[in-house]
Amino acid sequence: MSSPTSIPHDRIRITLLENIHPAARETLVEAGYSVEVIPRALDGEELNAVVASSHVLGVRSRTKIRAPQFEHAGMLMAIGCFSVGTDQVAIGDAAQAGLPVFNAPHASTRSVAELTIGNVVALARRLGDKNLKLHRGEWDKSLAGAHEVRGRTLGIVGYGHIGQQVGILAEAFGMRVSFHDIQKKLPLGLARSVTSLDALIEQSDFLTLHVPDTTRTRGMIGALQLERMKPHSYVINLSRGSVVDMSALRSALQSGHLAGAALDVFPSEPAPINADFDAGFGDLPNVILTPHVGGNTEEAQRDIGIEVANSFIGFLDRGSTEGAVNFPNVNLPALPERHRILNIHRNVPGALAEVNSIVSEVGANIEAQQLATTRDIGYLVMDVNKELSDEVHSRIAALPMSIRTRILY
Repeated sequence: MSSPTSIPHDRIRITLLENIHPAARETLVEAGYSVEVIPRALDGEELNAVVASSHVLGVRSRTKIRAPQFEHAGMLMAIGCFSVGTDQVAIGDAAQAGLPVFNAPHASTRSVAELTIGNVVALARRLGDKNLKLHRGEWDKSLAGAHEVRGRTLGIVGYGHIGQQVGILAEAFGMRVSFHDIQKKLPLGLARSVTSLDALIEQSDFLTLHVPDTTRTRGMIGALQLERMKPHSYVINLSRGSVVDMSALRSALQSGHLAGAALDVFPSEPAPINADFDAGFGDLPNVILTPHVGGNTEEAQRDIGIEVANSFIGFLDRGSTEGAVNFPNVNLPALPERHRILNIHRNVPGALAEVNSIVSEVGANIEAQQLATTRDIGYLVMDVNKELSDEVHSRIAALPMSIRTRILY
């Protein structure tokens, strides 16, 4: 499939769904692009129609783009997940269709870290219960179960960008910080690495989870792990709802073994922004429930909007796939007075040789070239002299292994 050749910026249709922060549109418009904003999630035929009519599509978390949608993606060049995760897009199918998927993996780091520490303090002081009672007109000034967090141990499961920020903030409160990660990580501040998850669990007064949803992390905190926790300790989950066995957590809270929990994510969450939802813990004391708002701050959403918008611009203007989650990462500096050919192809033996053979036969001159591959696809960025670029482009696009080919004038 050959995508259109160079299109004027104002004729490239970029569609942003789901109330993506206005900063994204502003960034794209400043770069000269035309942007349509649809302030809600789409599905079914309505989504298929937008996929079919867009060159670039941006979504947040509620629009689901799966294999059936890619059957309509003849014009589509790229997809942006204006979020940390990319669960809403079938990224493997997108790669097979020649579509890079961009996200903003670190833009909401600070927001999630701050909410985590806020939950630590709120749990230790039983603020959820106190707040609820006072809203009901009950004055409960009892100090039972209220503690300082200073001197307590915070155990962090997953010491990536968010986990590291959580540790730094916790130390500022005078907490001891320990962490466990499957990869070797350099401790920041006074944090200590713990070799096993069980050892971390056993020493933690507060256990906070910051891991992705994988086969390894699903259900990683179950009944056995909760039994290992200190009596009257706390669990905080702002990662993915699949990480904690919710039935086992409820039992540990009901028995009094755990003193409280804070949950921002759930195994199943409603799609609409406003919906009825039973989290399953509303009857339990000292359980703070929030509707997946860890990264929902103006600052985080603005940063996400700008980051993904700039990824779009880099891809559309230069063919850069830097930061794409499902694609070979290529970022070749542009050369003046040259035309750039972008070729996405199935990763088969001899692909580059066939391309270079075409260049030789046409008599074009390669000024710069970069090829990167994954197991399934290859992505070639090549600058050639502009006099022969159209013929090179058309012949490469016709190769049997080519998925999408584009030329930048």
